[in-house]
Amino acid sequence: MGPVPRTLELFYDVLSPYSWLGFEVLCRYQHLWNVQLQLRPCLISGIMKDSGNKAPALVPRKAQYMASDLRLLKQHFQVPIHMPKDFFATILGKGSVSAMRFLTAVNMEQPEMLEKVSRELWMRVWSRAAEKAGLAAEQARGLLEKISTAPVKNQLRETTEAACKYGAFGVPVTVVHMDGQTHMLFGSDRLELLAHLLGEKWMGPVPPTVNARL
Repeated sequence: MGPVPRTLELFYDVLSPYSWLGFEVLCRYQHLWNVQLQLRPCLISGIMKDSGNKAPALVPRKAQYMASDLRLLKQHFQVPIHMPKDFFATILGKGSVSAMRFLTAVNMEQPEMLEKVSRELWMRVWSRAAEKAGLAAEQARGLLEKISTAPVKNQLRETTEAACKYGAFGVPVTVVHMDGQTHMLFGSDRLELLAHLLGEKWMGPVPPTVNARL
């Protein structure tokens, strides 16, 4: 009998492209490392408000840097990130409340679909995300009907509050539970540090076994 897997909680919001990078890498490594990955959809706006932080895209110099940064990261992580031309109007203006409530409903009703549906939302096909991820149209409609219900709203709020209690000031946040201790790591650029913490081998954002399938 091998060692007990360490638990990793990944708090993320589909509004964050950096969350997508961290999400994909941890999904790639979850079967290579001795870990149990728990996907935790939360609300970035709630975390920002609670911590007093401001979204990078709202700071002009950060926004300018972010555009070039994501172009390089797209190649390095092999994740098809495309910054929408109407980012401020469509993304920041619309927000992610409905999307994250939808993912919360998926997690509550059909958790085995959470990874696929999350990925499809990042792929910018919100209207077809559930169907493309493998959910039947009837199942998707049922989940969409739940996004305004109290249980889903309460669960999303509780998950967001849990991230804040760990000290989150943005996303992605990876929380490591091992040896009776809890470690909070912020960002998609701390994954090598995560490997060091776990005592696992870091093989880059696309490990060879995954790269062979891409």
